[in-house]
Amino acid sequence: MSAKADEIRAASPAEGSAPLVQARDLAKSFDVSAPWLNRVLERRPRQLLHAVDGVSFEIARGQTLALVGESGCGKSTVARLLVGLYEPSRGSFSFNGQDAHVAYRSSQSRALRRRIQMIFQDPYASLNPRWTVDRIVAEPLHEHGIERDAATLRERVARLLQGVGLSAQDMTKYPHQFSGGQRQRISIARALATEPEFLVCDEPTSALDVSVQAQVLNIMKDLQRRQGLTYLFISHNLAVVRHVSDQVGVMYLGRVVELAGKHQLFGNPQHPYTRMLLDAIPAMHDTGRARTPVQGEVPNPLSPPMGCAFNPRCPHANERCRVERPQLLPLRGVRVACHAVEEGRI
Repeated sequence: MSAKADEIRAASPAEGSAPLVQARDLAKSFDVSAPWLNRVLERRPRQLLHAVDGVSFEIARGQTLALVGESGCGKSTVARLLVGLYEPSRGSFSFNGQDAHVAYRSSQSRALRRRIQMIFQDPYASLNPRWTVDRIVAEPLHEHGIERDAATLRERVARLLQGVGLSAQDMTKYPHQFSGGQRQRISIARALATEPEFLVCDEPTSALDVSVQAQVLNIMKDLQRRQGLTYLFISHNLAVVRHVSDQVGVMYLGRVVELAGKHQLFGNPQHPYTRMLLDAIPAMHDTGRARTPVQGEVPNPLSPPMGCAFNPRCPHANERCRVERPQLLPLRGVRVACHAVEEGRI
């Protein structure tokens, strides 16, 4: 166990203290308008895509928040906002009490990026095929000026690889010599090189076989226990989320519609969309039972419905749902954005 991990645990706030990660009304819009001349000739206005529209959550130190939802709901955009790849259109992200996006634009950027790292979705695209493994894993150490001595650097890279279940002898190999699961382990070793406190994991197992997924997830959970890591885990796989998370946020068209502890969400889901997602999962003991498929399709994000974005697919929608957008409110021990739950109609 590293000295850094001991420091993190010693510095961990007591229960009830301020969370490590806080997102407040985080939003990101993209201009997807046609070229200027086309807009003038066709008299078309500018068009904005609201990929993330007012997302708020907190993550306590050493905990895992999972974000789930259908493709295109804004999960990956949230990830890129947190690591500074995107500038927010609105809202804020605080890390350990510090405004992260102000820090990303200042001289403190390098120090903050050392504490926040990201594991990308595709291990076949996120590793440079022309570099050997030792150069890939050592890159963050070079960039942050953490280690200059060649012998010490090799020793540190060897320890990082061994920490994710690989061998020191793998340092001289190239990415094409590894399987998908092994490549993702290399990505994890690279992310851990700067001894970060917060890891943003953007569907890190979705490109892997099921048996390999379990190995990678177990490595990540073991690293979290040993080093006191905090995770934002993004996935569309609810079985994976159930295995790794402490809290779960369900996203729909750029907004969080339910935020709850793992056991509460899987045991007693509140939002109709959450119920629909969970009811679509096959279960061994429910063989032969009629299941409710996920109804309808996600609306066009360029022209979302008025009111609650889920109302065209919701069996409980009424006139209020069609005109008034629900807010994420504490209801029944969770946070949920739903008029039907608020009014007791579900």
